[in-house]
Amino acid sequence: MEHKLTTVRVKAGEGDLTEGRFQAHAATFVRTPDAYGDVIAPGAFDATLKEWADSGDTIPILWGHDMQDPFANIGGVLTAEDDGTGLLIDGQLDMDNPTAVQVYRLIKGRRVTKMSFAFDVLDAGDVVLDDDTTAHELRSLRLYEVSIVPIPANPTAEILTVKDAADRVAAGVKAGRVLAQKHIDSLRSAQEAIGAVIEAAEATTTDDSQEKASAKPAVKPEEPHGAKGEDRPAEASARTLAARAALAAAQSI
Repeated sequence: MEHKLTTVRVKAGEGDLTEGRFQAHAATFVRTPDAYGDVIAPGAFDATLKEWADSGDTIPILWGHDMQDPFANIGGVLTAEDDGTGLLIDGQLDMDNPTAVQVYRLIKGRRVTKMSFAFDVLDAGDVVLDDDTTAHELRSLRLYEVSIVPIPANPTAEILTVKDAADRVAAGVKAGRVLAQKHIDSLRSAQEAIGAVIEAAEATTTDDSQEKASAKPAVKPEEPHGAKGEDRPAEASARTLAARAALAAAQSI
């Protein structure tokens, strides 16, 4: 599962805070590559929106991609469509949920102006843009949720969050706390996830160093400009969230 961040103008409904309605583009089809070199093709959401419609389920609206706290599931998508500009959603927040009420205040006060969404890539490929640059085009996506988010994900902060949670679990074990096997398995998964994040981060740092080196005439680049490791930064972020989920499960017993 990956995540994309979009800077949008969120249009909140008029009236008092009991309304809880807002409209926004959770994704846009701009042809300028994002930080990961991706662009989203028009029609990328068509199949997944049909699946959601056929299922009768509601696309959840989360606060900050938090899948652990039920009160972070702050609302649902009433309608979602490809309007040519992007994925346009009409959302309804649960105004009996204190978290949702506060998020709505932030939206109306324009203290929060970003949305993100969780997805899997079903079809993608390279595409040459109008300016002759090459981008990675996401052509078909499976949508899991849309989130209202305060700031872009910070991989360093995510890793520190996971470390803090791990320290708390370790302290509990040292104090005599017993973990069930399923929680030990979850922690092993978290350990693997953290390792994947570190590996991806180191690969990204190596890529940056190689790009800087390629700018020096005396150094011959060993790989094409823009070449990336197998793990993409967005995947690293998703793995970090998985690690946090595993640690949260261990802490909850």
